[in-house]
Amino acid sequence: MGIMPPREALKIAYDKGLDLVEVAPSANPPVCKIMDHGKFKYEQSKKEREARKKQRIINIKEVKLRPTIEEHDFQVKTRNAIRFLESGDKVKVTIMFRGREVSHPELGRELLKKVAIMVSDYAVVEKDPKLEGRNMIMFLSPKQN
Repeated sequence: MGIMPPREALKIAYDKGLDLVEVAPSANPPVCKIMDHGKFKYEQSKKEREARKKQRIINIKEVKLRPTIEEHDFQVKTRNAIRFLESGDKVKVTIMFRGREVSHPELGRELLKKVAIMVSDYAVVEKDPKLEGRNMIMFLSPKQN
């Protein structure tokens, strides 16, 4: 409608039974629209709900192993990791060393490499194996299709 005094714009909005809504207050001159404010707020909240629905919250699930783990237990833990990855979560694979086991970190590194190979169809290694105290940690994140 062009540039006009606020009183005139308010009168036009009142005559139409609508509201005068300021959409860009920082502009020079400020930009206003004549619309139904209730409907405008409802449409905005509807858009926000849709956007929130599409967001995916990524959790970090943890799978704990030991360097002396049996083969069947290893298979079960790997299946759990795959299940977590398929549901879109990141996986933290932890190898816990006890006593003198920490003097052989190569055993833990081999085990983590084996896990990475087993889940390679579902995940990529986000953070390579790293020894932190008595634990060796590796992070896996789901593959993007």
